[in-house]
Formats: sequence, structure tokens, C-alpha cells
Amino acid sequence: VQLQASGGGFVQAGGSLRLSCAASGRTYPMYAMGWFRQAPGKEREFVSSLSWNFGNTYYAESVKGRFTISRDNAKTTVYLQMNNLKPEDTAVYYCAVQVRKYLSGSFTDRTEYDYWGQGTLVTVSS
Repeated sequence: VQLQASGGGFVQAGGSLRLSCAASGRTYPMYAMGWFRQAPGKEREFVSSLSWNFGNTYYAESVKGRFTISRDNAKTTVYLQMNNLKPEDTAVYYCAVQVRKYLSGSFTDRTEYDYWGQGTLVTVSS
């Protein structure tokens, strides 16, 4: 599976960006696609994910109400609409795909994801 993330950039606080992540290659079966981010000097953290079979969505508390994850089934693409961005959202954003099935997976644990994109930088100025 190959993942191509795009849409990052520079924006002022309160602005919006839309990230895209297109999956190609052997994309079946796929159980989830998610977004994680890593700020300088910090560990990679969960942002949002979407379970592919049922379309359930998950969000980190820090982004609830501001970020929205969605998908295009035909294109095997997931989007992250980010509104009301804050300086603390500054990070490299990575998309990831889960191809292993977990009986009690959380969809938020980065260790459950098998393939990762190259990352796209989001910078939010104050």
C-alpha cells in the first residue's frame, strides 16, 4: 500500500486547511485510515480516524469540533478538513492505513496501523 498525503501549508490562526490522503496498491482489505501528527520534540499523536467498513469516526479531544474526517470510497481517499486552526496544531501530519483486523481495536492507537504516508507539514501562525 502506498499513501500520498497532500494539502499542508502555512495558515494564520483561525484559518482552515484540507488534507488529503490517497491510498494505492493493495488496498483490500482495509479496516481504517487515520491521521496522526508529530510536532517538533514530541511523540506522534492520534488526530482522527475512520473505520472503513462502518464509517465510524474518531477524534482526539484536542480537535473535536474543529476537524472533520471524511472519505471517498471510489478513490480510496481520506480527507481531513481542519477549521479554526490553532498554533498548537502545527505539526507534520501523517496518514496511515490499517490492514489488520483487530477484534477490539481502538482505531486510535498508532501501533494498529501498518502503512504510513510521507507526511505533510501544517504550520499555524499566531
